[in-house]
Amino acid sequence: MEVILKEDVADLGFRGEVVKVADGYARNYLLPRKLAMQATAANKAVIEQMKVAAARRSASEKSQAEELLAKLEPLVLSFTRKAGEAGHLFGSVTSADIAAELAAQGHEVDRRKIQLGDPIKGVGDFKVAIRLHREVTARVTVKVRAEATDEEKHAAAAAPPPAEAAEESPAAE
Repeated sequence: MEVILKEDVADLGFRGEVVKVADGYARNYLLPRKLAMQATAANKAVIEQMKVAAARRSASEKSQAEELLAKLEPLVLSFTRKAGEAGHLFGSVTSADIAAELAAQGHEVDRRKIQLGDPIKGVGDFKVAIRLHREVTARVTVKVRAEATDEEKHAAAAAPPPAEAAEESPAAE
């Protein structure tokens, strides 16, 4: 079956292209999600108008994506998670976590645009790609730190800060 794509579809094509796909894929996936429409003679005439509008829309989306790129590139997202002794996280940092942290900092990014192959399951610094547009990809630094254990928290609370220890020494004389 031939369909005209209304949106970019990964591994298939871009908006406005006429592609040939299996009947079931078109009926069960592309058409219900309004990602494509059947390639009839009438629709092919309409597609020319859609291409002109899509070119304008793509240009404006690209400029917006480049503006967002300038804001996202310097960002450093920090996460604190429970971790084992070897630095392996008990949980993980997912694209949804990254999207939530970006939203908390005032940048709305759809979690599906965050290109994180597998969730982050270790402590360290990671570069995560965010595909803002077909031609614009931002790279954000994600720092994952281990949460202090109860023993470390108690040790830190019991030990006086170094500045206070220095002040108490002259007063004792």
